[in-house]
Amino acid sequence: MGRRARTWHLEHHHRPDRRRPRNPPVITLRHHLLTIVAVFLALAAGIVLGGGPLSDVGPAVTAASKERAEEPVTSSAQGDYNEAWISTLTAPILGGRLVDRSVVLVTVPGADEQVVTDLASQVEAAGGTVAGRYALGADLVDPAQKSLVDTLGSQLLTQQAEGVVPAEASTYDRIGQLIGLAVASKEADGEDPTRRTRAIADAVSGAGLMELPDEVDRRAPLVLLVLGTDADDEGSDAILAGLVDGLAAQATGVVVAGTLADGGTGQLGRLRATPTATSVATLDGVDTLAGRAAAVMTLARSLTTPGGSFGASGADGPVPLG
Repeated sequence: MGRRARTWHLEHHHRPDRRRPRNPPVITLRHHLLTIVAVFLALAAGIVLGGGPLSDVGPAVTAASKERAEEPVTSSAQGDYNEAWISTLTAPILGGRLVDRSVVLVTVPGADEQVVTDLASQVEAAGGTVAGRYALGADLVDPAQKSLVDTLGSQLLTQQAEGVVPAEASTYDRIGQLIGLAVASKEADGEDPTRRTRAIADAVSGAGLMELPDEVDRRAPLVLLVLGTDADDEGSDAILAGLVDGLAAQATGVVVAGTLADGGTGQLGRLRATPTATSVATLDGVDTLAGRAAAVMTLARSLTTPGGSFGASGADGPVPLG
């Protein structure tokens, strides 16, 4: 190498890089962890649905693996690892998210019992309290029983909620608000039941429209409504939208949650296409550990920010990070 060539090489090789920023942004450990969880939840949802960023390279990976002598990893082992990974990483992040907060669980007929139980456990693991579980009756969501629902709602409005629930409210919006008065609260710390709220709950239960818990100590600021059997008809969709509107009018925050099948073109997906979705948060995928972890984060967000579409097919991402 000649003298000029060696000189050029040394000058350019040792030239300091002036393009580095002087004040790099501060990224907290919490932000790192939240971002990692969000990315992993998105990947987990994609794997469950058969999509995601790895779906296009699947055939190439499969072809390459056939050329190797290694034993392929079973889908069961992958699922077990995903579950363990999410459980381990989310525990320190979700812990304390709902501390000193209470949640009521409201189930639509057909809701999976194990999913509801697991959701309650996740709320408690995050420091929250399940103030009660209320099961909506089959007649409440049956379009053929609208006359019963309308009559009871009119009577309770006159006797217990005049001036609190608007007289012009529609049948299912009205009964939703009445149920909301009985189980929920606009106060962030919740409220004790009153004689009026107990009377409303007893009347709705007595008509076979809702099953009450054995004991109610608190009306909660947060409502987690878990969807059940999808009737897949306009009448049932309108009933659900009315009930959700009513609950949202009386609670601090409402999260409507469904399974992976409820997203997309399912009942939750159809609810997201209505004006109701602007006042409540929606989340699909609670039949997975990732979805149940996201439910806690969505509930916590709903204390201060209404709305949002989250989960495996949520327009706002798999999980709220705010």
